[in-house]
Amino acid sequence: MILNTISIINYRNIASANVELSPKFNCFVGKNGMGKTNFLDAVHYLSFCRSNITSVDAQVLRHDQEFFVIEGDYFNETGEQERIYCGMKRGQRKHFKRNKKEYKRLSQHIGLIPVIYVSPYDTSIIENGSEERRKMMDMVISQYDNEYLNALSNYNKALQQRNALLKMEVEPDPLLFDMWERQMAQEGTAIFRKRTEFIQQLTPVFERIYSRVANVDERVSLNYISHGQRGDLLDVIQRDRARDRIMGFSLHGVHRDDLDMALGGYPVKREGSQGQHKTFAIALKLAQFDFLKTTNSKTTPILLLDDIFDKLDASRVQQIISLVAGDDFGQIFITDTNRQHLDGLLRQGDFDYKLFLVDEGNVHLEEERHV
Repeated sequence: MILNTISIINYRNIASANVELSPKFNCFVGKNGMGKTNFLDAVHYLSFCRSNITSVDAQVLRHDQEFFVIEGDYFNETGEQERIYCGMKRGQRKHFKRNKKEYKRLSQHIGLIPVIYVSPYDTSIIENGSEERRKMMDMVISQYDNEYLNALSNYNKALQQRNALLKMEVEPDPLLFDMWERQMAQEGTAIFRKRTEFIQQLTPVFERIYSRVANVDERVSLNYISHGQRGDLLDVIQRDRARDRIMGFSLHGVHRDDLDMALGGYPVKREGSQGQHKTFAIALKLAQFDFLKTTNSKTTPILLLDDIFDKLDASRVQQIISLVAGDDFGQIFITDTNRQHLDGLLRQGDFDYKLFLVDEGNVHLEEERHV
């Protein structure tokens, strides 16, 4: 998928921008806080129906403004045009449209425009709790498997209902427990199988990309950990109901899944340097790109690279640049505060690019090349 033009009104610090883009490289340079990340976040919003920065839609509205609008004109793999519209007024629900037809459910849009967003905060996948790693798996699988998204939604609803029963002061009806636990088990089993398959296929791609980016002999691995591996999930959920009642929440289920990440056989969270953490996270994201590209959709994702050069040595930066400049990658958006980094990337090959200056939310074309 290629984003040809994007129009942005009142999105974070961007008052108004109407930008024609390159089908290959789009580079955005400017000081911190000028709006580079906000521009990429608007591109992300058109794919995921939400911001990558905040989960509260009202927080993307520009200060003292009553609405925001983002519109994007895309070309798919067959050259057909797709027009995506998103708009929201303060205090009201947002509207998402594809070719002027509004979606009944936002979940219907997820996966149409696959996106991989690489940001400085990706090391949270390694350094934070298991929720970050589950979120990473869910974000990727949901982009190529709509049934997974439905299973996840149904599981979370059942989990919320069971947790509400666990918190009741009076003893709840056992039949209600049984009903919600069965739904958790049914949907959770489907989630467990799809996550298992995803990690099995992702791991060798991730190992290959990490080896190339790191350019050293460092062994990395991913190991999926789930209560679904303990046997029948319904039995696993029900066996500790009494303990769950004491705790007031569900201790077992796929909402407790985790992904063990290792470097040299040891947890990368404990052993890795800042540079190794960032290399690990970037390689993981680029592996997700490769994975999405080869799924049934056969759609090349859009790659968003936000300030990725910080805390990486020159060798690893060079490897990343040479990797993404290759033919395996489609349209790419890159931000940086250092013009020299971007100039170095643009000298790598004979490809189209546009370089934009971002200043106080304004986006100006500085340089371009067509081949």
